[in-house]
Amino acid sequence: MKPIVKSKLQTSAGTIEYALSGEGSPAVILINGGSGPIEGWMRTFHEMAGQTRTLAYNRLGVGGSAKPDRPQDGQTIVSTLRELLQKLGISPPYVLVGHSLGGLYANLFARLHPEEIVGVVLLEASHPEDLVINQTQGAVVKGLNRVLGMFDRFFPERQWSETHFVDETAKQIAAAGPFPDVPLIVLSGGKRPPMMPEAAYAIRQRNQLDYARMNSHGQQRIAFGSGHFPQMTEPEAVRKAVADCVEAARDRSRTPH
Repeated sequence: MKPIVKSKLQTSAGTIEYALSGEGSPAVILINGGSGPIEGWMRTFHEMAGQTRTLAYNRLGVGGSAKPDRPQDGQTIVSTLRELLQKLGISPPYVLVGHSLGGLYANLFARLHPEEIVGVVLLEASHPEDLVINQTQGAVVKGLNRVLGMFDRFFPERQWSETHFVDETAKQIAAAGPFPDVPLIVLSGGKRPPMMPEAAYAIRQRNQLDYARMNSHGQQRIAFGSGHFPQMTEPEAVRKAVADCVEAARDRSRTPH
């Protein structure tokens, strides 16, 4: 499998590790899941870059990017990404592809800067209402999370981790403007993750469908053979979703409004 070539760039928030390949517009911006590295796109990146300019990057605290020194809430993460895009000379329009927690940032980015966005693909994306899922966790899981949290004091940079600011990011989404009127594809895994209770999975399925209803262009697709990582288990479904979104954006740009 062809490796993803990575580079680094200094931003005001710290050094950001990224991979950039391909030519064409709109540019596809890949937004990783929580703590997910660039390599998570290894089965899709080069094919996407064969169609248009494609960027993957590691947020602060992941891979070769610097450790964060400030709260990593959604607005901060979107601001850092936009600075990275500007410094790399990647001008709008963009198609955002957000996996898991990255879906929250794609959602927020699109609402804060709708003039820059021409399409969005939400890949097994976290939904603001997924926070309710925490209430369905058993005592063992909750206890384990508390124990793991105790170790944060030994690693000061963890206090700024994006996982501590998910609630704040959800509030920022609620306070932002409406989701833009752009092509929207929601790709959801069709298999319940083994550790996820059925009640939690039912909530998540409902929220995935809600995502597809954010605008009149939204559509939901199911990767029936996948759980939470379709880009690894069904990469062709992910590649097709992104390709279809890019083509829909191009068609709209050629059609007079």
